[in-house]
Amino acid sequence: MLASVRSATLTGVDGHVVTVEVHVSAGLPSYHVVGLPDAAVRESRERVRAALLSSQLEFPQQRITVNLAPGGVRKTGAGFELAVALGLVAATGELADGVLDGIGVLGELGLDGSVRPVPGVLALVDALRAAGIGCVIVPTSDVAEASLVEGVEVRPARSVAELRACLKGEAEWPDPPPPSDRGPDALGLDDEPVDLADVRGLPRARRALEVAAAGGHHVLLTGPPGTGKTMLARRLPTILPPLDADEALEVTRIHSAAGHAPRHGLARRRPFRAPHHTASTAALVGGGSARLRPGEVTLAHRGVLFLDELGEFPPHALDALRQPIEEHAVRISRQAMSIVFPSDFLLIACSNPCPCGRGGPSCECTETQRARYRRRLSAPLLDRFDLRLEVHPPEPTDGPGEASCTVRERVAAAVARQQRRYARRPWRRNAQVPAGLLAQVIPLSGDAEDAWRWAIGHDALTGRGAARVRRVARTLADLEGSADVCERHVTLAAALREDVP
Repeated sequence: MLASVRSATLTGVDGHVVTVEVHVSAGLPSYHVVGLPDAAVRESRERVRAALLSSQLEFPQQRITVNLAPGGVRKTGAGFELAVALGLVAATGELADGVLDGIGVLGELGLDGSVRPVPGVLALVDALRAAGIGCVIVPTSDVAEASLVEGVEVRPARSVAELRACLKGEAEWPDPPPPSDRGPDALGLDDEPVDLADVRGLPRARRALEVAAAGGHHVLLTGPPGTGKTMLARRLPTILPPLDADEALEVTRIHSAAGHAPRHGLARRRPFRAPHHTASTAALVGGGSARLRPGEVTLAHRGVLFLDELGEFPPHALDALRQPIEEHAVRISRQAMSIVFPSDFLLIACSNPCPCGRGGPSCECTETQRARYRRRLSAPLLDRFDLRLEVHPPEPTDGPGEASCTVRERVAAAVARQQRRYARRPWRRNAQVPAGLLAQVIPLSGDAEDAWRWAIGHDALTGRGAARVRRVARTLADLEGSADVCERHVTLAAALREDVP
């Protein structure tokens, strides 16, 4: 007796179709799973057995072989359990031949026969759709997310017993759950509303934040504790333009694969990730052994990655960020597989000037301690920050600045200008313009060219640093609505790239 059910597995953040073949034959009772299963798949035997018995269905006391094809792709997770259970039900004659043809099945089983959600439903259903599957059965709580894939009929599954009755025509398919009316999904943001108007004073730092949001430029803020660095950084998402439809699907897909699916099925706000400085390299850039998982740089894709206390992060973890910052992707290779994770994020980092945090004349650190602290931030990493400035404490008389909504309007207008300019280009923002095309894409006026060359020589900028000054100058012009990059734009762009203490 043989039954075949279509399902899917996650590889990174992408889905791959898997055919679950269940063969029941005469022989001593046994249960074998082949096809490169991981530990979670191999442990499915007892859950499938208990779920079928709890649903008043037969678990064959015969030789059972479950093959997960193709055999060369590693299978991970418990999402095959519902497919295996239905395969056993079909193989024992409880379902008519062909009833599962053209249907994809996803779900984990509880011991009571209930169907539990699985991570990465959006990517899995999309893979099934691409393989020509027109109908998918998913856990009830995953219906909203699965419905985001167009061209696929989604059917909810609450339990194995109810699913068997629906497939045999003995019961109607249950209605999908009503849309949730809980607030917008955080994706790393606190529920407490924040606004840029909460920040008093700090006009240069606020200006740098606006430039970063408009052009996609990375920012490094240094200064003693209590100057408002963290407060500024946490308000950066409030001035970013909203996610468009393609970006929302992309962000939802990534967070779903990581097991952090938004509550509404579709991400509504840009992600904001703020890992602790004890995070490992694998936690930051992704990795793992049995299953390669996305790291913080991928979870921050299309959003903000905030590294507070930058000098406290392990140096090797910080240096691992250099490739994702430049290439907007993470390439992770293992003996069995190689995966590319997207990582187009806006990096904002905060750092103290020295271990004691005071800096300047009141610093209590020795020169050796300061030198050791500075060496934690390598020159190549610092060179990848477009905007670097020291933040000084605000004056007691300073009042609140502009609200986030006002700044966001200017940022949105600047982003729209960039999108029109780069409509036929493979990039979207000024920060992504390749260095080899800067002269063509971002021309400078005569005075601006002279100011740019003076900044290169005066500040001893590297080639990467000179290119970043030019990109920032273009963003400053976009914020003003200027078609040309003038001398004042270049001068201000160079001034926003200070040497860190």
